[in-house]
Amino acid sequence: MSLFREFRRDVLLALGALAVLLAIGFGVDSAWPRDFLTSIFAIGLLAMSLNLLIGYTGLVSFGHAAFFALGGYIFGLLLQWGDFTATLGQGSVPVALLAAVAGTALYALVIGAICVRLTEIYFAFLTLAFQMFLYSVILSWVALTGGDQGLMGGIPRPVFLGVDLADPYHRYAFCAVIFVICMLIMRIVTESPFGYTLRMIRDNAQRAAFLGVNVTRVKLICFVVSSSIAGVGGVILALFTSGAYPEWAFWAQSGEAIFMIMLGGLNVFLGPLLGAVALRILNDVVQMYTSHTEIVIGLVILFVVLGLRRGVLDFAKDWWVERQQAKLAAENRESQQ
Repeated sequence: MSLFREFRRDVLLALGALAVLLAIGFGVDSAWPRDFLTSIFAIGLLAMSLNLLIGYTGLVSFGHAAFFALGGYIFGLLLQWGDFTATLGQGSVPVALLAAVAGTALYALVIGAICVRLTEIYFAFLTLAFQMFLYSVILSWVALTGGDQGLMGGIPRPVFLGVDLADPYHRYAFCAVIFVICMLIMRIVTESPFGYTLRMIRDNAQRAAFLGVNVTRVKLICFVVSSSIAGVGGVILALFTSGAYPEWAFWAQSGEAIFMIMLGGLNVFLGPLLGAVALRILNDVVQMYTSHTEIVIGLVILFVVLGLRRGVLDFAKDWWVERQQAKLAAENRESQQ
């Protein structure tokens, strides 16, 4: 019964968050909030999905952006394919979205089956190697991907189920709904028995195996789920930019996702999302005053890592817990006197 109540609570929170996002997008007479939030939807899903591996499973991936880019490219290529859109018509967008998720999941299944058998630094660098392989394929297969220019000519945005993706309001609402659904899925995963199995593997994989957990299989499932959600982030960014670009599959994109997790916190569910917002705002503000963006952002990350020694939400959570414990201890002392 408690699981049902938590599920109902999470669904209500998701609906409330969606209502707020739609109110901002439709209530503010400016394109900037919609554009800013749409970009946050994309990179936020990348960071949140990566934290399923890092924060909940203890697997540090340096190549997670490969799945982000793959989702965007599959979605964009299908919609640019004339026979595909002509055959499916209004169904081309949802089918392309499902195909992008399925294609990303299949690629993640193959890569994950190799990588999850390794631990720590070997896992991290093997995922990086596969990411750079995909990046090289994107650059070299010019006839299909456009090479270093990315997908040129724009991505068609046909109408489906009354949703006109060419309209900025409709497009924003569509991206917001997809984002909230993915966030709800990740919340359900992390709060389910499967999510607590991931935490057990993170804390002590040998003990989890001793208790009968198939550690490799659980890691692989988590790898595929997190990669698929990252692919959805790529789809959102492809819709937003009307293209897909090889930079999305470069190692620096994965590095930024790790920075977001470090800034926001990896032990609180919304930590990576906060980190994505903070990094995006910090990047925009710094660019207004100086061209040395990387130096300033690097100093901020150093301050968070060395000063707080954890992400912002991790710090806030620990502070709150310590305060509540101190308050409880004081009440116990008073009652004993």
